[in-house]
Amino acid sequence: MNNPLETILQQTGLNNSYFESTSRYYGLETEILESKDHKKHVFVKRRFIAQPEAFELLQEHTVNQDDRLDNIAHQYLGDAEQFWRICDANAVMHPNRLTEAIGNIIKITMPEGMSGSK
Repeated sequence: MNNPLETILQQTGLNNSYFESTSRYYGLETEILESKDHKKHVFVKRRFIAQPEAFELLQEHTVNQDDRLDNIAHQYLGDAEQFWRICDANAVMHPNRLTEAIGNIIKITMPEGMSGSK
């Protein structure tokens, strides 16, 4: 049985064999750069992050002492490696900034472009 997120991504026609379907880089175009010594280097084209308003809020988390973003991602999203989704939804480039101060409010959202309402 497929991962539900993978199934959704496959239906959109996104395909990328370099990254898992749960990766922030899944579906991004890649380029090949050939160096002077003729070695080929594959790289991912630029990833643009949506504005926070593009994410549907599910709930908010108030940071407690010893909170870690990977644990928060596991708690709310079921996968610690999905911490990057929380960073995107909160417009944060450095993950530790979300949990550096007790009392910070972290938005937990649906993935970009997905709605929880019918």
